[in-house]
Formats: sequence, C-alpha cells, structure tokens
Amino acid sequence: MSALDLSSLEQFLLQLQDEICTQLAAADGVASFREDLWERAEGGGGRTRVLAEGDLFEKAGVNFSRVHGRQLPPSATAARPELAGQGFDALGVSLVLHPRNPYVPIVHMNYRFFSAGSTWWFGGGADLTPIYGFVEDAEHFHRTLKTACDRHDPAYYPRFKAWCDDYFTIRHRGEMRGVGGIFFDDLHGDAERIRALWEDVAQSFLPSYLPITERRRHLPYGGRERQFQLLRRGRYVEFNLVYDRGTLFGLQSGGRTESILMSLPPLAAWEYDWQGEAGSPEARLKSEFLTPRDWA
Repeated sequence: MSALDLSSLEQFLLQLQDEICTQLAAADGVASFREDLWERAEGGGGRTRVLAEGDLFEKAGVNFSRVHGRQLPPSATAARPELAGQGFDALGVSLVLHPRNPYVPIVHMNYRFFSAGSTWWFGGGADLTPIYGFVEDAEHFHRTLKTACDRHDPAYYPRFKAWCDDYFTIRHRGEMRGVGGIFFDDLHGDAERIRALWEDVAQSFLPSYLPITERRRHLPYGGRERQFQLLRRGRYVEFNLVYDRGTLFGLQSGGRTESILMSLPPLAAWEYDWQGEAGSPEARLKSEFLTPRDWA
C-alpha cells in the first residue's frame, strides 16, 4: 500500500481520534464526548467530538475532517502561489483541551495531510500552553516529542522546535503563546519516511500530556488563579483568531464553523493594561516561560 494512499491515511486519523477520545474521557472520569457528523457542501465532511463541563476538562474538542474542493483558499497559497486554482484534498485531526484547574496547561495538537494537483505534503505538531509554568512539565512534554522525532532523524526535533517557537508567537504581544513543542508544514520527499515520522509524533501526544494532567489536576486554587487563567485564555483566543493558519483555512474554505472554532475556550477575559505583580507566579510565566528555551 502506498504511503500516500488517502484511505489508509484517513483510517489512521480516525483511529487516532478514537484512541485520544477514549483516553481523555477516561482521564476526565465524569463527562463524555458528544459526536457530530457533518458534511461540507463543497465536498467532504468530518467527525467532531466535544466534551464539556467535565472534572478535568472544562472543554475538550477533538476533530477529524476530510475536505476537498476545486481550488485552495488564499491562506493555503500565500506561500505557494503556484498552487493557486488547484483542486485539493485535505484531511487531519486537530484538538484543543481547556482544563478546569489553572495549574493544568492548555494543549493543542494537529496532524494533517494535503494534496493539490500533483503536489502533496504532511504537516502537524503539538504545543503546550501553561497558565502557571512548571519546568518539569515543559521538559516532559518536549522530551517526549524529541524522543519520537529522534527515532527518525536527530535533526528533526531542533528544526521543528524552532519552527514551533516562531509560529506560535503572539506578535502584537511580543510573547510566545506557551512553551512550544514541535511544528512542521510542507514536508514532502520520501513519502514512507515522512509518513512514519508523522504517525509516530501523532501517537506521542497522549504520553506527552496525560502525565502532566495527573500531576496538576488536584492542586488547590482560588479566584486569583482562576482570573489569571481567563486572562491567559484571552491570549489564546487572540492567537487563534489573528494568526492561526488552520483557522483561516477552515473559514476560507467554507468549513463547518462550529468545528473550526471548537478551539476557543468556554470562558475567557481581557483586562485593560494588566500587569502582574513583580516576582509573582503570574509575572514569572512571561519572563521565564514565554520566550524560546531549550526544554529537552
């Protein structure tokens, strides 16, 4: 079977979604996922699953989609103008998890495949967005991803880590969205080799994240921590609506709005000219965690 057989890629992603949802629901222990099957008028569809008001997760969304169309939207051709006007096929799994406890970090993951005309590429990654920074959490997340990358080529992790640091930067704030992870796009060449890497790093998501949730989910917190969580979620919203290419692609390609915007938190806040108290854990987040750093 060809590494680029779309049916086998789709099957892998559907199984990935199943495994992730099963383990997240088990970890939450209270809530379960609601599933929506949807079709896109221009072609294709998807399977969206959302868990709400759980014990561990205030909101968790895990989406599979496979869509096709007659031409790529502007967000996909800005860096590849030669593909303008080409028909396309795009499939992937994406998730964003918004925990209830402010000490448990937000996490995002997305793995996707695109083909347009005779051109194809793999993309994806995962990144961690803590509200309160813990060095051991950032190290665990990065080391798990690095281990998966290193199984294929030791050059992958440093390249993808730097790519992630640059991509997930809120440029109008002058800070990273979180502590990063890995990010890559437009990977093409040896299809077998790239697909093996893509599947391996996708399957490393659960072991990279679930141990962190177990360390932090029962830490006590109060109104101060909750308010800071809402402020940091506001930063997350800013990035997703201003910079995120996946959000832009989904909206420009006529995707299902509810599925595209499932990444947004149930509650967020903005406070004019908020400044953290010097030396506080809130101030330390930006000074010690939201700039590029070697975590692995």
